[in-house]
Amino acid sequence: MKSLKTYLNRLYRTFDLKFLSPDPLEFVHKFKRPEDQEAAGIIASSLAYGQVERILASIGNVMERMKNQPYRFIINFNPKRDAKIFDGFVHRFNNGADIACLIYFAQQMIEESGSIGKFFLKGYNPKDINIKNALISFAERVLSLDSSAIYGRKNLPMNAGVRFFFPSPKDGSPCKRLNLYLRWMVRSGDNLDFGILKDIHPSKLITPLDTHVARISKNIGLTTKKGPDWKMAEEITENLKKLDPEDPVKYDFALCRLGILEHCTKRKDLEKCERCLIKKVCVL
Repeated sequence: MKSLKTYLNRLYRTFDLKFLSPDPLEFVHKFKRPEDQEAAGIIASSLAYGQVERILASIGNVMERMKNQPYRFIINFNPKRDAKIFDGFVHRFNNGADIACLIYFAQQMIEESGSIGKFFLKGYNPKDINIKNALISFAERVLSLDSSAIYGRKNLPMNAGVRFFFPSPKDGSPCKRLNLYLRWMVRSGDNLDFGILKDIHPSKLITPLDTHVARISKNIGLTTKKGPDWKMAEEITENLKKLDPEDPVKYDFALCRLGILEHCTKRKDLEKCERCLIKKVCVL
């Protein structure tokens, strides 16, 4: 682990804010006010699935429809009047109605608790080993909010696409996008993340598990699990805690950059592998 820490710390120091693009976090960095960062973050993280180019295009599309004023748009959102603004929007499994419902849910969270973060905190217990139970509570409470103005029914339909934005560890999901949102909102100190949600310690976070992080984590011995599920995300995080108990998910951005920027490929590439900063601890 000592050797692994040396190489991952080097990786972490290398992939800093200047490597931000392409990443959905770019959109959050466009805003200075915490309320806009929180609002932009829930949109950007929710759409962070699929190819990165398509992700960025979809987030940009939604932001433009919100006139690049995410917080103001959310708090003034009238579903009967404004849902049609997202007509024609499609991002893989989700459509305009799902985005309208996401915004309506965000509005209700803010009205009920003052912010999305404070709504999340209602299910958080600092004595828990990590944020698993808080995520379970968050998903259940969000999906019980009123959606009738969007889907035409008091209870959220089982096939409503907005459900995809709020998975639960209870179902084994790695909850990649929610964990990504929490990383952005909780962490601070390196100019990547925002440190808005100060009531949660970074040590409670779970690694946002995408395909790149899962693959590279297998290659460097952070996990023995086969599939990208909640158990794998927890195992990776627990091993990263051995390197940094206070801030284990600080390595997430750098590991993800290796994959997104194609510095690390699925198959051994002699030229790229030779230049890789973690080649000494990789089994590829």
